[in-house]
Amino acid sequence: MNIRIVCVGKLKENYLKEGIDEYLKRLSRFCKTEIIEVNEELCTDMSCQNILRTKQAEGERILQKLKGYCISLDLKGKMLTSEELSKKLTSLKTEGVSTITFVIGGSYGLSQNVLDNCQMSLCFGKITYPHQLIRLVLTEQIYRCFMIEEGSSYHK
Repeated sequence: MNIRIVCVGKLKENYLKEGIDEYLKRLSRFCKTEIIEVNEELCTDMSCQNILRTKQAEGERILQKLKGYCISLDLKGKMLTSEELSKKLTSLKTEGVSTITFVIGGSYGLSQNVLDNCQMSLCFGKITYPHQLIRLVLTEQIYRCFMIEEGSSYHK
C-alpha cells in the first residue's frame, strides 16, 4: 500500500516536522508513505475573487499530483470515527487499491476542481486547523488506522 499526502506549502515548524517524522517512521512497517508539497500561492488582496484565484492556482498544482483513490480534507467532508476511517482504508486495500492520496489545501482550502477530482471528502471536525498542523493530525490518524486494523492496544 502506498499512502501519499499532497499538501500546500512548506512545513517550517520543527516540532511539527519531528512529530510527522515519528509517525512516518512508525507507518513504514505498514506502507510506503510520502509527503508531496506544492507551492503555496501568495494572496495579498483578501477579496473573494483573489482568494478564488489563489485556490485555483494551488488546485492546478495539486491536480498534477493526484494518484489512486483520492481523499480530500475539507470542512464540508464526511466526519468519521477513527474506527470508521480504518474500515474504509481496509476496504480500499481489499478492493485492490494500492495508492491512496490524501489532499490538504492551503490557508483558503481546496478549489472545487480538486474536490471534484477526489473520490471522498473527509472532515476532522468543525473546528479549523492550520493546514500545517493538520499534516501531523492526518499522519497520526493514518497510523492509528493501521493499528486498529492490527488489533493493537494503541487505539484505546
